Amino acid sequence: MQRIPFSNTLTIGFMLFALFFGAGNLVFPAMMGQNAGDQYWQANLGFLITGVGLPLLGTLALGFSGSKNLLALINRVHPWFAFGFTTLLYLTIGPLFAMPRTGSVSYEIAVKPYIEAEHGPLAMAVFTVLFFGVTLLLSINPAKTVNIIGKILTPILIACISLLAITSFVAPLGEPQKPESGYASQAFFKGFQEGYLTMDALAALVFGIIVINAIREKGVYERKSILKVCFQASLIAAAMLAVIYTSLTYIGASSVSTFGILANGGEVLNLVTSQYFGTFGGFVLGIIVLLACLTTSIGLTTACSSYFQKIIPGISYKSFCVVLSAISALLANIGLEQLIHFSVPVLTILYPLAIVIILLTFFHDLFKGKRPVYGVSLLLTFLVSLVDGLKDTPLNIELLHDWFTQYLPLYSFGLGWLIPACVGLLIGLLLPERQKGQQSSRLLED
Repeated sequence: MQRIPFSNTLTIGFMLFALFFGAGNLVFPAMMGQNAGDQYWQANLGFLITGVGLPLLGTLALGFSGSKNLLALINRVHPWFAFGFTTLLYLTIGPLFAMPRTGSVSYEIAVKPYIEAEHGPLAMAVFTVLFFGVTLLLSINPAKTVNIIGKILTPILIACISLLAITSFVAPLGEPQKPESGYASQAFFKGFQEGYLTMDALAALVFGIIVINAIREKGVYERKSILKVCFQASLIAAAMLAVIYTSLTYIGASSVSTFGILANGGEVLNLVTSQYFGTFGGFVLGIIVLLACLTTSIGLTTACSSYFQKIIPGISYKSFCVVLSAISALLANIGLEQLIHFSVPVLTILYPLAIVIILLTFFHDLFKGKRPVYGVSLLLTFLVSLVDGLKDTPLNIELLHDWFTQYLPLYSFGLGWLIPACVGLLIGLLLPERQKGQQSSRLLED
C-alpha cells in the first residue's frame, strides 16, 4: 500500500477543514446556541450529524466509489440525471448562492459595522470586487490551493478561533437560559435541520475530488491508499469542525444572560468578542470571518471552474474563474438576507437527494449497483423534498403538503423523505435491472 508522510495528510486535512468552514459555519452554531439555551448539547448533537457527519461521508463517498469525478459517481443513477443534478449542485454551491454568500457575509460582519449607512452600497461594491479579486488570484493555479490554504490560511484561522473558544470556556459570560420555542421539546431535530444551512453535505461531493486530486499529487494512486489518506484527512477536518461547532454553540448559549436573544449569529459574535477583547475583539472576529470566507470561496471557485471547463472544454479554466468570480461579486451585492431567502427552497430540495446518493454509494456493492435502487429511492425522495422545499413559496403544493404533514412520519421535522427513500430502496431491489448500454456521454468516461 502506498504511503505519504503524515505531514502531507495533515496539510490536506487542514485544507479540507478550511474549505468547509465558511462564515455561515460561524454564525449558525452561535445563533442556535442562543435559541437552544440549556438544551444546547442536544441541539449541538443534531447539528454535528448534518454539519460534520454528512460532509465526512460525502468526502469519503468519492474515494470509496473509485469514481474519477462527481459526474461519474452519479452516472450510476442515469447519465441525464447525473448531468442535471451535478450541474444544479455546482450552480447552487457556486455562483448562484454559496460563493456570493462568502462575500456578503464577510462584508456584513467584518466591514459593515465600521461603515456609515449612507456609504454602505458603495462600500459593499468595492469590498466584493476586492474580495473576489483575491479569490480569483488564488484560484488561477489550483495546484497551489493545498499549500496556500492548508499551510498558510488555515493555521491563522484556527489560531484566531481557538483564542475565542478557549476564552469562552475559561471565563463564560453566564449560565445557559431556558430554550426558545421549538428547542424545548425538539432540540435535536432543530439542530439537525440547522446543519442543512451550512451546505457542507452538498459541498462535500464537490470538495471530495479536490482532496483526491491533492492525494494523487502526493504520489498516491492506488484506490485503497487514496481511500485511507482521504479517511485520515477527513477525520482531521471533522474533529476540528466538531470542536469549533461545540464551542460556538456554547458561546451562544452562555451569552443570553448577558446580551439577551439577538437577531443573528454575527451580532452574537460581535458582542462576545467585544466583551472579551474590547476593540481588539472586532479585529480578531474580522480576521476569522475574512479567512473563513476566503478559503471557502477559493475552494468553490476552483471546483466549479474545473467542472464547467470539463463540460464546456472550449472555454479555459482561467476564463471560468474570471466569469464565476465576476458573477459572485455582482450577486453578493443583493444582500445576505435575500441570498438566504432564495437559497432555502433549493437547499431543502437538493439536500435529501445528496444524502441518499451518499448513503447508497456505501451500499452500492451490496445491492450490486442496480439502477432501479438508485432511481426509485431518489424519485420518492425528490417527491417529498420538492413539496417541502416549495411550501413557503408561491409554487406551494398545498394539498400534498397538508397530507404529508398529517400522515407522513417525520415530515414536520424535515425528515419526511427518509421513509420513502427506504421504501424506494426495497422496491428497487425487486425491480428487474435493464441491460446497461454504453455510456452516452463522453464526460462520464474521463
